[in-house]
Amino acid sequence: MRRDRPTILQIIPNLDTGGAELSTLEIVSALAAAGARALVATEGGRLEAEVAARGGELIRFPAATKSPFRMLQNAAALGRIIRDEGIGLVHARSRAPAWSGLFAARRAGVPFVTTYHGAYAERGALKRLYNSVMARGDRVIANSAYTAQLIQGRYGTTNDRLRVIHRGVDLQLFDPAGIGAERQRVLAEAWGIGPGQRVILQAARLTSWKGQRVLIEAAAVLAKARRLGDAVLVLAGDDQGRTAYAAELRQRADALGLGDRVRMPGHVADIAAALAVAHVAVVASTEPEAFGRSAAEAQAMGCPVIATNIGAPAETVIAAGSDGPGEAATGWLVPPGDPEALAGALGTALELAPEVRMVLGARARRHVAARFTVEAMQHATLSVYDEVLGTSLAGSAARVERAGSTNITAAATRYS
Repeated sequence: MRRDRPTILQIIPNLDTGGAELSTLEIVSALAAAGARALVATEGGRLEAEVAARGGELIRFPAATKSPFRMLQNAAALGRIIRDEGIGLVHARSRAPAWSGLFAARRAGVPFVTTYHGAYAERGALKRLYNSVMARGDRVIANSAYTAQLIQGRYGTTNDRLRVIHRGVDLQLFDPAGIGAERQRVLAEAWGIGPGQRVILQAARLTSWKGQRVLIEAAAVLAKARRLGDAVLVLAGDDQGRTAYAAELRQRADALGLGDRVRMPGHVADIAAALAVAHVAVVASTEPEAFGRSAAEAQAMGCPVIATNIGAPAETVIAAGSDGPGEAATGWLVPPGDPEALAGALGTALELAPEVRMVLGARARRHVAARFTVEAMQHATLSVYDEVLGTSLAGSAARVERAGSTNITAAATRYS
């Protein structure tokens, strides 16, 4: 490996949507700024063009396979890639390709790093073994303190190998001052939103644990109490083939008399504009979020956010009390799967006086800017690479950023 221009390989199944995918691209940007080669082995997807746009190289690779036989074949293929491309470090971001990456890296004698992106369910010894690969890296990156505790509790991973690096928000992309009225108008019209009509936004792929059904039930509680007003629910997310679940949500909304209040536009590329249109954003997950980027992005946009109090959102949202937002709060935390509690927080958020909502939003943006930026995530990740490689990538990227010759947080639209 050339220390003056190290080559880093990230492995991820697809580049369609999601926090892991965006983090992959953000590290491509940071590596390019640092003068390193940034390779991504993936099957590709909606965001694949961003790899080259950010200065990286895409290697078309069957990284999504879960077949044990194909994973062994992948390990051999990755070994050849490591040798031919002079790769100095392998960084795996998903379990199936991580096994191939682990075998290949160990055989080639190069460092192996993992990022534990999700609170993976463990049902039985076999699934526990399968998940354990994400804790087998020379360094194991947890995307929140919640995830770090999960890793230590399950695998006893020691502090010398474990690093907590929160996901980051691009404050240039998620800047309320940068979202023009025309951009908002186009999106609102596409959703069928009338002038001045308030939007309750849930930006999440359509899958049951994201809690869309709970949000619909909460809106029905508000409507019954005559507190919903003119508000419309926008469930912005791709069903990723879960057509039965999407149909179930529509049927439930109709049954509760909310059929004309629920919009399901599918994939939304311009999530920053969506948050600018929204009056309140909701993270209604019924299972723990390992980080929950949506809550941080909403706060960066100054949009009041309500999240469930499980997993990492408690690290990113400073919760309001029952008597109102208070002087420190940046949003609300509610129990998971509780439509009544969610309805209570929604009602409070919808009824905020404009000046109170503005103060809350400004405080929330400052909170994210101080703790959860993409620049901080990039610097910390490159510092992990430096630990095991003996390089100075983090310092090189920081110098380039200070010089202003590049923006290592190059914007990419995404949706998770």
